Amino acid sequence: MKKCSSTAHHTLTELNITPLLDLAFVLLVIFIITTTPVANDIELKLPTATKHEKDPPHMVHYVTVQADGTTWLDKGKVAAGGLHDELLNLRLDDPEISVIVRGDSTVKYREIRSVLDSCQSVNISKVDLATEAADKKD
Repeated sequence: MKKCSSTAHHTLTELNITPLLDLAFVLLVIFIITTTPVANDIELKLPTATKHEKDPPHMVHYVTVQADGTTWLDKGKVAAGGLHDELLNLRLDDPEISVIVRGDSTVKYREIRSVLDSCQSVNISKVDLATEAADKKD
């Protein structure tokens, strides 16, 4: 007794190339899209560019709040209400000012919040908080 008919056996031996053709067409389209056309067929005399110097990078200012609440701007001590005025003067000199707030881990949150409020009141938009990596051991 036969287990397979002759037509079923015939279809099993054929190679189905339809997926291979699909793959070939996809690769052909990818190669056509990624190939850049040659644009040097017309004679042109292009203008020369002038050397443009880059703008100097903006200075970053650090506001440090110690555990006892003492506030420092860069390396100078700032009075309790004087931070706003100092930041305003720096903002007038450099409109793209950047400030990094460094606070001691034991300082009260309201001290840091007052520094952030001072930055916001003088329209300093580039404010970051300095942190330390958690896996760093002392």
